[in-house]
Amino acid sequence: MSSALLRMHRVFRFLLAVFLLLCAAGVARAQVNVTIGFKRKLYVVYEPILATVTIDNLSGRPLLLENDGQQRWFGFSIEAADGRLVPPNNPDYELSPVAIAPGEKLSRTVNLTPLFPLQEFGLYRIKATVFAESFGRFFSSASLPIEITEAHQIWQEVVGVPGSEGKPELRTITLLSHKLSRSTRLYARIEDKENGKIYAMHQLGPYLTFGLPAVMLDGRNEVHILQNSAPKQFLYTHLGLQGEVLAQQAYLEVGSRPSLVKADGGEVKVVGGRPYTPGQEQTEQQAADKAGDRPVPMPGP
Repeated sequence: MSSALLRMHRVFRFLLAVFLLLCAAGVARAQVNVTIGFKRKLYVVYEPILATVTIDNLSGRPLLLENDGQQRWFGFSIEAADGRLVPPNNPDYELSPVAIAPGEKLSRTVNLTPLFPLQEFGLYRIKATVFAESFGRFFSSASLPIEITEAHQIWQEVVGVPGSEGKPELRTITLLSHKLSRSTRLYARIEDKENGKIYAMHQLGPYLTFGLPAVMLDGRNEVHILQNSAPKQFLYTHLGLQGEVLAQQAYLEVGSRPSLVKADGGEVKVVGGRPYTPGQEQTEQQAADKAGDRPVPMPGP
């Protein structure tokens, strides 16, 4: 066989091998389909980033997903804009095994904020990956982009934590506004800047920007916020210094406009307006936040 024919034969064998490999990969992908989704693409730094991952078992047989030695059966791959991979905060996480029946789907929503160091502003590409030991291979979702940015600060106060002994324990409470495509959202961040701890980053819902939210500290230095969420509609939120949502109530401007008032003992309350539960009336339902836009507590620092 001439050298030219030999080269052509080798090229043909190589192309055939690549074709068969791609066909096999296509079949394998069809056996376990992994998808990932986010509610939006733009997030404020420290805000909960909720990724919903769905695993669809198309293999025609029961699928058991479990760790194989040091290999975790489920994880995320996050790539920064400069191409570097973002490692998890704790690579030695534990996962319980799960079984998916033939033709069934499994969906899980995961908050990526406490799991990965995503404090730098910029673009990230994220995909979910599942390892199926029975197939001896990985199955990955498509890679989706999200962007992390900072919001506009509209109010900030540094307060002491009551009851702390020795050196005062401080909390920085910050209100921020962030303009999305269809609305402006109000955020509240509670942090210990000296020790680098973020206790919470809550999205409090929409607010009208022609007036600033009302903010008041009570006798325990807990923060009370009253925002104008829509015409003649208000949302009151009470936050503790550990980042917990202690109370939240919607109000209608009926008879008088709701406002915050501080009593002699340091207690803060809302006076005026009428409390209501979003969804009870048609006009109220249009102004109510969707469930996914309500404040989501961030797991421990």
